[in-house]
Amino acid sequence: MKKETRFKFNAYMTQLGKIYGVSAQEFSDTKVPIEPSAAQKLETTIQQSAEFLTHVNIVPVDDQIGEAIGLGIGSTIAGTTDTTAKDRETSDPIKLTKNSYLCQKTNYDTHLDYAKIDMWAKFTDFQTRIRDAIIRRQALDRIMIGFNGTHRADNSDRKKYQLLQDVNSGWLQKVRERAPDHVMGSITQDGTTTAKPVYVGKGRAYQNFDALVQDTIDKAIDPEYQDDTGLVVICGRKLLSDKYFPLVNKDQNNSEKLAADTIISQKRIGDLPAVRAPFFPDNAFFITRLDNLSIYFLADSRRRQVLDNAKRDRIENYESVNEDFVVEDFRGVALVENIVFEEAKETPPENKDVIAPENDAVTEETPTDNKKEK
Repeated sequence: MKKETRFKFNAYMTQLGKIYGVSAQEFSDTKVPIEPSAAQKLETTIQQSAEFLTHVNIVPVDDQIGEAIGLGIGSTIAGTTDTTAKDRETSDPIKLTKNSYLCQKTNYDTHLDYAKIDMWAKFTDFQTRIRDAIIRRQALDRIMIGFNGTHRADNSDRKKYQLLQDVNSGWLQKVRERAPDHVMGSITQDGTTTAKPVYVGKGRAYQNFDALVQDTIDKAIDPEYQDDTGLVVICGRKLLSDKYFPLVNKDQNNSEKLAADTIISQKRIGDLPAVRAPFFPDNAFFITRLDNLSIYFLADSRRRQVLDNAKRDRIENYESVNEDFVVEDFRGVALVENIVFEEAKETPPENKDVIAPENDAVTEETPTDNKKEK
């Protein structure tokens, strides 16, 4: 590390110490517990670094295990009472089924090589660059786990599970396991998910993607949520491309192009707004309110240590937090996966009784041994 870089890095460590209420040396010597107020500021910064996370809830909790808070409105409350005959009775507007959470430890360990830090030292926003590099990756990994996580392994394997499936159980997995009636395209039993493809195309039960979305709302979303104007369709880039590519993959005059551009800019599927999310599984979509998705973190669980590892020519950042991915109300969600876009194959009718052509009809007068009569 260059002398100028060392000076700037020491200033960075001093600033971290001020934020967390410890000396720079202590911050380097041991894992420092981060105060809840500082942890909340850090969580807010992480949330704001990825656009999708700004639409979901990041919630601090005091207990590692507990019941979901229930941030939405889940029941009607209007009514009438004849008070001459009985007392008025209150209603719980957040009437949820039992839905527990468990905040488990996740490590967000990173390192930056001396060479990279030397390059960044040339810029006036040196400290901001280091912070943003770490925070941005934490935010993206949270989204990846939320949509792809299926379980938590004692020792995660990033080579085998490149989408972090083994770091924690994400939102979609929670729906598979706890609300199977709200899932189409798969069956999950004892943690194992078996695909049951949903076909879309000419001659199928669903002629197009929009029909599938509308039918999913009717069949898999509870009645009190079906008309909720906050519902959206979360999907990935590939599924949106499958829907809109035919609109642009043809010769168009100006009016047709303008109409196609308007449709694509609105991005609606089955009359619901489409939200493209990073790392969302291909050939699947998820209907919900965005504020029905949460990430709970244990308020006093965040730990951090920054080490200057000269043996590896790099700065190492060890950071951890206990967290869980929570669906607040399963009544307002629907997951459809393993979608296959394929037209039905035309099957020719079975001909049980084959009638011989008139000229080849066999009769008692016709020889069947193909011998000519003399």
